[in-house]
Order: sequence, then structure tokens, then C-alpha cells
Amino acid sequence: MDMGAGGHGDGANTHGTAASGTGTAAGTRGEVDVTELVADPDRPADVRVDLVARAETIDIDGGRPVEGFTVNGTSPGPEIRATEGDLVEVTLENESVAAGATLHWHGIDVPNAADGVAGITQDAVPVGGRFTYRFVAEDAGTYWYHSHQVSHDQVLRGLLGAIVIDPADPADAHPADLDVTAVLHVYGGQHTLNGGAEDERVAAEPGSTVRVRVVNTDSGTAAVWSSSPFRVVAIDGREVNQPTDVDRERLLVPAGGRADVTVTVPPEGSALRLRTGGARSVVVGDPSAPAPSAPQPSETLDLLDYGTPDPTVIDFDPTEPDRSYEYAIGRRPGLIDGRPGYFWTINGRMFPDVPMFGVAEGDVVAMRIRNDSGEVHPMHLHGHHVVVVARDGVATSGSPWIIDSLDVHPGESYDIAFLADNPGIWSDHCHTLQHAVDGLITHVMYEGVTTPFTIGPESGNRPD
Repeated sequence: MDMGAGGHGDGANTHGTAASGTGTAAGTRGEVDVTELVADPDRPADVRVDLVARAETIDIDGGRPVEGFTVNGTSPGPEIRATEGDLVEVTLENESVAAGATLHWHGIDVPNAADGVAGITQDAVPVGGRFTYRFVAEDAGTYWYHSHQVSHDQVLRGLLGAIVIDPADPADAHPADLDVTAVLHVYGGQHTLNGGAEDERVAAEPGSTVRVRVVNTDSGTAAVWSSSPFRVVAIDGREVNQPTDVDRERLLVPAGGRADVTVTVPPEGSALRLRTGGARSVVVGDPSAPAPSAPQPSETLDLLDYGTPDPTVIDFDPTEPDRSYEYAIGRRPGLIDGRPGYFWTINGRMFPDVPMFGVAEGDVVAMRIRNDSGEVHPMHLHGHHVVVVARDGVATSGSPWIIDSLDVHPGESYDIAFLADNPGIWSDHCHTLQHAVDGLITHVMYEGVTTPFTIGPESGNRPD
């Protein structure tokens, strides 16, 4: 199950089998079970939330109702708000989701036992069951939660919500007078903003600054642009260093990704339009003022050189890896669980027959992701944020580009790196979720970590 040698030439990785289909993921020493990788069990929670998952009709404001999944009776589910440093405790109750459900904390580097991936870190929660997730909100930013059981269906049909972690020191974030969240999702072909198939008005004073937290919960890329200049102040929960005005360009947000942008209300008190996802807008300013038009720009903002470098942000050297891996995305005919098709591959292999990327705690891990297929793939690594080092051999030259969701277009290659500082077994997959079902998923596995959970029909665990 080893993906190959790592390090500076010939350091061999010596882990065992994948959790899918075989029962355990036996490391060389078998020292730690994923269920032991938890937040301090003796620490009381600062934020407690109870969430109930149901299969029911979702009412879409301004649109037609759809059959799907709700959290506490709505979709998107309730926004969870915490402060950096809080211990967050969320209890999920599955009232009526027949296939079982979990919650994955997309973009938050939680302990492995709280990652919410059925068959890897827990069993899916059955109807009538409960599961409690505990993690420290270590990094301020914009994130979201969603099911990771039959996720290509349950996420599509609404089992999701936003989570925002405010900085302990407000000076650590770009200043804004107002803070709003814009969750993008398509329900039965209806493009929605915060669950409504209509634009959203935000009343704001002339000259004030509004931070809009765009959360792309869909399986495709979302475009963001504005009738007035805007700034990209955070990507995937990480603040951008010294952002500049973006004018007559659009920002592309990958599936699963988040982007925080700020807009300034015109001084004369009129409104401006921030397009989110193309079909819906956040209209900011005087509620009675007409919203200006905002045709989509043809040019795209390049985050490779946006903002200003800051060497203090990254606490490891991404150019001196302990292990280096290739992650080549391709496509070929094959069988998955007896189902024939034209499937996605990683280094020529399809899940569940994909070797893992083995790491040891403390490693600096470099990967070159290359897309040799014909479609864009939003790649998402659980439990870690990665640093983009270069694209197609061109090094980053702006603010440190730190992400957990990265669009890799056909023919592109990205050099990325991360510090292996969160032990566990972590999914590393495409967030066009049907692509994950069709083979585009592997795992990063730490030495000495095992799991008692399995994926497959006998266990009922179907993470993707």
C-alpha cells in the first residue's frame, strides 16, 4: 500500500494496508488508534452545539421546495460561531437519514478522531444514534461542515452549514464594519445564497467596509466579482498579507473552498453588487438604492502573485522536504466495486486500490500534483493546510498562498508542501464529490496509526 519512496532520494516508507476493505490500517508499530487522537478530554467545552440531521423537504426562499437533508430543520444548517482558542463540542443526532451521517469540519485541522470520515475515523451515525465531535478552534477563519457519509448525495442535497472562527485579537484580521456569510449551494438546479434563490441585501452606511465570507459548498468552481473594486482578505481561513484592490477581475473559488472579500460602500450612500457564484448577489449599501449591474469580467485574479510576501507566516521550509511525492491525476476504463466505467486515477490507480502517502510526524512533505485528465479537480487534503510553492514551475511571489482546497486545471501542475503535524489517517481527494466516488481519493497515513473502522457494504460506511 506504499505510494513509494520519500525524502531526499531513497527513504523508504513502511506502512501497511488501507482502511478500505481490509479491516485495519496497520502501521509499522501499531501504536495509536485513530479513536485516541482527540482533544483534551478533561477540558470543558467553551462552545456547545447540538445538531439534528433529518431527511425532509427543504423550503427554498424565492424558489421551489426540494427533497433533501436538513440540519436543525434548515439547509444550510445553523452557522456555528466560535473564537480562536475555544474548545468546540458538537453533538450530531441522526433523526432520519437512512444511510447514516457524519460531520466533517472542512478546512479545520481537527484531531483525527473528530474528522468525521465514515470508515476511517468513525462509523456512520445510524438513525437514532449520536456522535460527539470535540476540537480546539486553533485557527481563525471561514470554514464549513458537511456529511462525509455518502457525501456525493448528502452534501448535494443539503447536509451542510458554515462555521466561522473569530480571531482572539481582532487586530489579527483585516478590519471591517460588518461581517456577513454567503453560503453558495445548488438545490435541484436552483442556485442559492444562504438557502434562498434570490439576492441578499445588506444595509450598510456610506463609506463602511463589509467583509463577505464566501463558502462554496458545490462541486464546481464559483466566480466572485463586484460592481466596485474589492479586496481578497482571506483564502481558506488564512488572512492575505497586504491585499490590493481587485478591479475588472473575477476571483475563482474552488469547490469546498472559501474566500473572504471586503467591499466599501460608496460614500454617496448608493449600493454595490458583489456577485457570488454568478447567479446570486450580495447587494451592499442603502437598502432603497437600485443595485448596479455587474457584468462578469473576462480576466481572472491570479493568487500566485497577489498580496505581499511574509516569510514569518510559514514555520517550516517547504523547499527542504523530508518526503516528496508525485500525485498524477489521470483517467482510464476500469471497475469500482463491480461497476464498469471510465474512472479517475491517482498515479494510475483507482480507489480503493490506491496506495497511501506515508508520512512520519514532523516531516515536511512535498507533493507535485499534475492533472493529466480533461477536467478541473478541486483537491482537498483533510487535517492540514498546504502551502502552494509553484504552479507549472513558476514560484509564488505574493502573500503566502495557504489553502486546503485547490483547483488543478487540465495540464497544470502544482508544487505544494505541508508540515506533518497532525497524526492520523487523512483523506486526500477531489471535492467534485462524484469524482471521489469514481476513484479520485487516497489518504495521507502517519506511521504507527491504525483504525478499527472499515469501508464497504458490510460496515455500511461509504464516505464518498
